[in-house]
Amino acid sequence: MTKKRTIYTIAKELNLAPGTISKVINGTGHVSEATRERVLRHIKTVGYVPTTSARMLKSKRTYSIGVVFTEESDVGLEHSFFSSILQHFKTYVEKKGYELSFIVKQIGQHELSYYQWCMNKRVDGVYIVVGNYDDEGLTELINADIPCISNDMVVPGLHTVISDNEQGIKLTLAYIKDELKKSKIAYISGPKTSKAFVERVEHVNHYAKDYGIELVHETIFAESFGYTSGYNATSELLDQSHEKPEVIVVSSDDLALGVMKRTIELGYKVPEDIQIIGYDDIAFAKHFTPPLTTIAQDRELLGETAAKLLISLIEHPERSFDEITKLPVKLVRRQSTKEII
Repeated sequence: MTKKRTIYTIAKELNLAPGTISKVINGTGHVSEATRERVLRHIKTVGYVPTTSARMLKSKRTYSIGVVFTEESDVGLEHSFFSSILQHFKTYVEKKGYELSFIVKQIGQHELSYYQWCMNKRVDGVYIVVGNYDDEGLTELINADIPCISNDMVVPGLHTVISDNEQGIKLTLAYIKDELKKSKIAYISGPKTSKAFVERVEHVNHYAKDYGIELVHETIFAESFGYTSGYNATSELLDQSHEKPEVIVVSSDDLALGVMKRTIELGYKVPEDIQIIGYDDIAFAKHFTPPLTTIAQDRELLGETAAKLLISLIEHPERSFDEITKLPVKLVRRQSTKEII
């Protein structure tokens, strides 16, 4: 019978101290890079999987993080932008020894609130990828004593990591004025249930005149987050507006795909007749026809920064952290716009 491996048997096999093996596994303390690589290589070779029970008992933590991805917001896991952020968050916390569990409101025949679920599973913290502001269960959870982080919601008591929407809109307006040499635009936004969408609309309305930009149509709020909503919003814009915009600015790339499709169907050439600018720089944006000019949000940085902050909130409850962390964005120029040289 093969004896079960522990950090002590691993230490003996490598002629190292058990404490050194522990530091490598838990990512703590100072260990030379050569030793760290040697230990990790050996662990992988022998197939050793460290148990977390001793660590849990010592720290009084479960090393488990609950994930909220609310369907009430009509944003499923297939949403390209938020699913990408979630993946980067997951990759980082797993490297730090944490596991993710999706929070559900029903276990078997028992319906639980988010807070009850978290208490039942004894999670150390919660990651709200996308949340609905009208969800009373989320409000209860945020106001509880469980560390929470989000890449979407902005409410008092919740720590949030988001992109700088003000910078993104300023970059867009400056580009339209200075490089595209255009002044008449229309804006298509996602639903008002998203704080980010509402914030971008507010910045467009606030800064448009400063850049000599005229909105030729009231902002259209799409009914949902995806292709069909963008398609339908474009029908409303171009069928009803007496003055056609020179540029359509869209609050997300997922919506922009539908906007592009419908604009072309209605007989307009992009970018010759109408130019289109998106927001997010999802992976598919460069494969649009034509490729989409957009504001790029750093999805990896958003996910990793949220992960680092949540772990800090869990492991250092005595410290104070800013509730809102804003990350920079950048303009990505592609063929859906046409610069005047």
